[in-house]
Amino acid sequence: MEATLLPQEPLNPIHFCVIVPTYNNHKTLKRVLDSVLDYTQNIIIVNDGSTDETSEILKHYSQYTQIHHPKNIGKGRALRNGFRKAIEMNFDYAITIDSDGQHFASDIPNFIDEIQKEPNSLLIGSRNMMQENVPKKSSFGNKFSNFWFWFETGIKLTDTQSGFRLYPLKLIPKQFYTNKFEFEIEVIVRSAWKGIVLKNIPIQILYDPTERVSHFRPFKDFTRISILNTVLVLNALLYIKPRDFFRKAKKKGFKKFFLEDILESNDSNFKKSAAIALGVFIGISPFWGFQTILLLFFATLFKLNKIIAYMASNVSFPPFIPFLIFGSLKVGSYFVSSDTPLILDSSLSLDDIQQNATQYIVGSLILASVSGLSLGLLSYALLSVFSSKKK
Repeated sequence: MEATLLPQEPLNPIHFCVIVPTYNNHKTLKRVLDSVLDYTQNIIIVNDGSTDETSEILKHYSQYTQIHHPKNIGKGRALRNGFRKAIEMNFDYAITIDSDGQHFASDIPNFIDEIQKEPNSLLIGSRNMMQENVPKKSSFGNKFSNFWFWFETGIKLTDTQSGFRLYPLKLIPKQFYTNKFEFEIEVIVRSAWKGIVLKNIPIQILYDPTERVSHFRPFKDFTRISILNTVLVLNALLYIKPRDFFRKAKKKGFKKFFLEDILESNDSNFKKSAAIALGVFIGISPFWGFQTILLLFFATLFKLNKIIAYMASNVSFPPFIPFLIFGSLKVGSYFVSSDTPLILDSSLSLDDIQQNATQYIVGSLILASVSGLSLGLLSYALLSVFSSKKK
């Protein structure tokens, strides 16, 4: 969608609405709705099967768009239905605000100001998680979510769990697979994969233990979130990151990309040699079947060149595997006793390795560490020499 707003042009009220999903928040609902109506009449209320006095309260707001679910089906589904309705009503943007009273509608103008600076971005309110009455589980959950969001997208945000957000309705994905709290993770990760800019903006929060009602179920919802993150991580490693890699290579030209981004990257000699050390360590280590995933994980974590690390990990190239296994068993024999003598010939079988599993694991970890460190130092020395000659 092309931006039609100039940076200094006020956002026309028809361009945005506010979606308020609610479930059994009768203590705070009226206050939240009245505060939102101070800023806009474009409001969509989604009653997600509340069983308290919510329906009675909403009768006083019958002039505004309302969606009523016969039973509680989850915050994610409430938001999705709110988005669908907002698109039907031709809104370009939707601000979502929780009905538990923790957010301040007075922050709505800040979202509008920010979206005019960078139209089509997805804005997430950033809470001060260190302030009084913020539950420790909320602070931990936010840090946990921030880490996995960064790993899955490469984008660092200070708050990925806040429900106070502004969505570019026509740009976010059209189909989703989650219905409850985990939806708010899925939508931002998949939006980032589409190339939508995600930003945090500071917001105020109020955690009043006497009024606020949280419907987050620690065990069930954390399990759902963990399963979602597992799926997203696998998708990122197996599809998104390779896709982005080849897109970048194709856009720049494969030859230029290889020379500039792989062989002559802007990484320091230390980081290049560290990537080599990591690749050698993972290649020799006994984590068969998980080596590529571990390599990408640690290369991403330490911001090392993934291509260099992957090339170095090919030290476990099939013809070398028997020598690596024998070397690991031999090194391990100095630390773990075994009655079975080791001979590097065709008689070395999987049974020998199984009978000496502890010896192999200990030996391979030691061999991987020593080899990784040695080749890392050697590559650092060679890169330093080449760099000085080039200068």
